[in-house]
Amino acid sequence: QVQLVESGGGLVQAGGSLRLSCAASGSILSLNTMGWYRQAPGKQRDLVATITRASVVNSADSVKDRFTISRDNAKTTVYLQMNSLKPEDTAVYYCHAESFGGFTKYWGQGTQVTVSS
Repeated sequence: QVQLVESGGGLVQAGGSLRLSCAASGSILSLNTMGWYRQAPGKQRDLVATITRASVVNSADSVKDRFTISRDNAKTTVYLQMNSLKPEDTAVYYCHAESFGGFTKYWGQGTQVTVSS
């Protein structure tokens, strides 16, 4: 089992920055991909960005030039640096982790990001 604990959400004005963190504990050696999804009210949960253990990044076109995902050397914590935030970035951001082969998926509890105009 893997536990994911997120931190770093909050309220920021448009154009501002936030940094999200997600720390994994438990069976971390089983994890390959870690990353972030987000869900705005009334919408589906969408990919923001993911990073594999080999540092291969996949990110949504809407955030490619503004958000940066990274992972610490121990591969236990994933970060999302969000710059030039827009009101449409407002959502609950969920940390996601996936085992090798994608057989097991884990979710964090979510952290609210609100961008005011």
